[in-house]
Amino acid sequence: MVQDLLGALSSFASKYLFWVDRYNITKTDIAEIIIISFLIYSILVWFKQTRAWNLLKGIIVVLVFVLICAIFQMNNILWIAGKTINVIAIAIIIVFQPELRRALEQLGQKNFLTSLFSFDSQKNQERFSERVTNEIVKATYEMAKVKTGALIVVEQDVVLGEFERTGIALDSLVSSQLLINIFEHNTPLHDGAIIVRGDRIVSATCYLPLSDNMGLSKELGTRHRAAVGISEVCDALTIVVSEETGNVSIAIGGELYRNVDAEYLKGKLNFIRKGAMDVARFKLWKRRMKNVQKNDKTSGE
Repeated sequence: MVQDLLGALSSFASKYLFWVDRYNITKTDIAEIIIISFLIYSILVWFKQTRAWNLLKGIIVVLVFVLICAIFQMNNILWIAGKTINVIAIAIIIVFQPELRRALEQLGQKNFLTSLFSFDSQKNQERFSERVTNEIVKATYEMAKVKTGALIVVEQDVVLGEFERTGIALDSLVSSQLLINIFEHNTPLHDGAIIVRGDRIVSATCYLPLSDNMGLSKELGTRHRAAVGISEVCDALTIVVSEETGNVSIAIGGELYRNVDAEYLKGKLNFIRKGAMDVARFKLWKRRMKNVQKNDKTSGE
């Protein structure tokens, strides 16, 4: 069967691609091209679904810089780059050891290929339903009224499996009643964060990395630092309800936006729901909203 498939591909290539005959491309060459293409595609998907995606973009910038240096024959910079590349490669392996180990573990899973290609069919779909947006907003401000502390992480493109595994698996539909019950004082699941993926709460009591940003206000507690911390390593949007003041804040892209109202939060969640949210667009959207508010105030005066 494999031989027949390769034969058909070779015949197609020979018939429609003149350079196949010109360069004597064989069935083995075609098979190698397919395998290498699949491996590159798999690696890119893995990068996209982990924190390594930002690292990949940084590596591309460095490679472009080195290429420019090679074109203009900047030999000193090329010498430094050649001496440091091995150290950088080892450092990457050390830093992303957990992700690499899980990637190798996934190779033995039955649903590996399914999970690899599943996102293509869902690419143009909404990340979650409008009902989820309404339930999250409703729960957030009901908890804010009674000063119930909460930490809700809404996942985007980067899969938060690493942090999901630190908590207790739930896999429950999002509802305002469930969210309020989870964060109720003295309940088993109230401590830590919950992670929302699609229409479901996948995990509760999750541990998040704390931000070491010295620019954050000293009056902010652990929840706010955790919200900023998770937003520094992925593209998730995190909602925080302060237990002391009842104020609602959101964190994305390493920045904290404090004291937001229900309409503001709903607008952000709808932006995410439609698959339109990234850090750059978020900041652009925020500036536009400020301009609109200023214009409204000016016209009101």
